[in-house]
Amino acid sequence: MSLQLCYCTIGIYSEQEFYFDMEKEYTTELLLDFGKDGDQLVPVVTQDIRTKDVLILAFANKEAFEETVRSGFATYYSRSRKELWKKGLTSGDLLKVEEIRINCDQNSLIYLVTPLGKGACHAKKASGDPYTTCYYRRVIQGNRLMFIEF
Repeated sequence: MSLQLCYCTIGIYSEQEFYFDMEKEYTTELLLDFGKDGDQLVPVVTQDIRTKDVLILAFANKEAFEETVRSGFATYYSRSRKELWKKGLTSGDLLKVEEIRINCDQNSLIYLVTPLGKGACHAKKASGDPYTTCYYRRVIQGNRLMFIEF
């Protein structure tokens, strides 16, 4: 395996300033910031751990994140309903969280999941089954959509 180095200009910092700025990137401490009231939202990409397909892009506040960690099932904050949303609670299409990853700036998450139901999307195919992912269409010709067969 070869390593590629990326050199970039970051300005002139004292050693103390550099390590303070880079604290989130190099610590083993979780520094995810949900704001003072815990209601700030962070984006969560949800990915099938087996296929690596992206299933959902949703958001979590502190309460949703803590519920995900506690229960082991993907829980988000619904911006439209303004409440917690445990994916699959009503449909049976639960998403079991196998691993949670965080980006370098600790401001977004990936939930690697095992889908336990028929699909991850609330939208249904003609058969009545849910789509396995919310990304079941692709953009063509810049302004049209085409359904993707899975």
